[in-house]
Amino acid sequence: MLSTPSPCLSSSLHPQFTFPIPKPRHSLLPIRVPIKPVRALAQVPSRPKKKAVSKPEGPSEAEELVRTLLKKADGDDKRPLVSTLDKHVRILRTEHCFLLFEELGRRDRWLQCLEVFRWMQKQRWYIADNGIYSKLISIMGKKGQTRSAMWLFSEMRSSGCRPDASVYNALITAHLHSKDKTKALAKAMGYFQKMKGIERCKPNTVTYNILLRAFAQAGDVKQVEELFKDLKASEVSPDIYTYNGVMDAYGKNRMVAEMESVLRLMKSNQCKPDVITFNLLIDSYGKRQAFDKMEQVFKSLLRSKEKPTLPTFNSMITSYGRARLRDKAESVFKNMNELGFKPSTVTYDCLITAYGYCDSVSRAREIFDEILNTQKDVQVSTLNAMLDAYCINNLQAEADQLLCLALSKGLKTNASTYKLLYGAYTKANMKDLVGKLMKRMDTQGIVPNKRFFLEGFGSSKTSPESRKVVPEPSKVVDSSTPLIESKT
Repeated sequence: MLSTPSPCLSSSLHPQFTFPIPKPRHSLLPIRVPIKPVRALAQVPSRPKKKAVSKPEGPSEAEELVRTLLKKADGDDKRPLVSTLDKHVRILRTEHCFLLFEELGRRDRWLQCLEVFRWMQKQRWYIADNGIYSKLISIMGKKGQTRSAMWLFSEMRSSGCRPDASVYNALITAHLHSKDKTKALAKAMGYFQKMKGIERCKPNTVTYNILLRAFAQAGDVKQVEELFKDLKASEVSPDIYTYNGVMDAYGKNRMVAEMESVLRLMKSNQCKPDVITFNLLIDSYGKRQAFDKMEQVFKSLLRSKEKPTLPTFNSMITSYGRARLRDKAESVFKNMNELGFKPSTVTYDCLITAYGYCDSVSRAREIFDEILNTQKDVQVSTLNAMLDAYCINNLQAEADQLLCLALSKGLKTNASTYKLLYGAYTKANMKDLVGKLMKRMDTQGIVPNKRFFLEGFGSSKTSPESRKVVPEPSKVVDSSTPLIESKT
């Protein structure tokens, strides 16, 4: 009995060649059918192929339901969200509430998150879950509601849930969002030590990364080194975020040699640099005015799989500007536009500051006026950058006139605006402008404290000329040794 030919064989047959097809048992006559190569594939029986299940590109049914609920709650009748949930209680489950928490968190409606959580606890299908508590604690922390985060942590333990590393990580992050950073870091380290004593809450890579980043931002290199040493002694494996956190700490303190040693360690452990790594190196070398290394790292970034970001160009513009290399700063800005990057508010702030250092105040003012005429809302940082450009060029009177114009046009100011002007006016011994500035602060409702005067007076001790001095070659980092190879 002839077996059914495979598609591979049938495709190689001559067009006129025929082969017998298995006949039904009740038929005794042989059937010969001419089959063309193209049609042979379709007529030969084969195993049915599994249909590829394509994931829906749009939002899921749960996401659509959550959006519908929020639309109804935000409608004309302004119904309470809990009342809307009561009407759909039969179809709502934990996953819908989780999505609700995410959406309400994005909309800064943290209080409604707690209301939904209370409603959720009353439902029959509710089961206390660490993931829900971690999410809520994280949202409360981002909104500065540390007390609510602590209450949720206590509520979780009362409900019978046993906290794990993810819950403690959320709690540590919540404390780090508070304004008192010294107290927050002390609290974070307290939780970190507590985690070490609980078997199921041992610090993981995320825990170390959170703490490393926090102490790096605080400039506490000693604590960063201790944490990194502790991590290497533990069973936890560092990742790219770990190395970036340590390098950030060294970079902020201009410890380039130590930063390079961490980079070598990272590469020896087969951990490839990402765009954050490149940006940290570019920023650190730029601050030390090691421009050969900075440009070398930038070229390596362009040749790698990573792509530069706006902070990459912003950092280079600022570094060249502080070194009074106007052509270089303008070249970076031009290159950024050619690569298809749209300048952000920070980019224009950096450019204004760079022109201020390069004695090109008129060009800086042109950019500021263009922003003022084309954009609806001028950011406070942009106004402060222009005021600082005037002050570092000893043009305090022009800075005062700009402040008058800004207030007349309704531009926003903050404490930093008045602090930099107070420092500049005090340094120039312009008592009339100082008195005028204090009156404006009183009108704006800004009450200066001890820190305001200390920082303002401290900045006034630094002359504008000293802020624009280019370091001597001996004080610049040696740029002869390569850092990142051309290929990563």
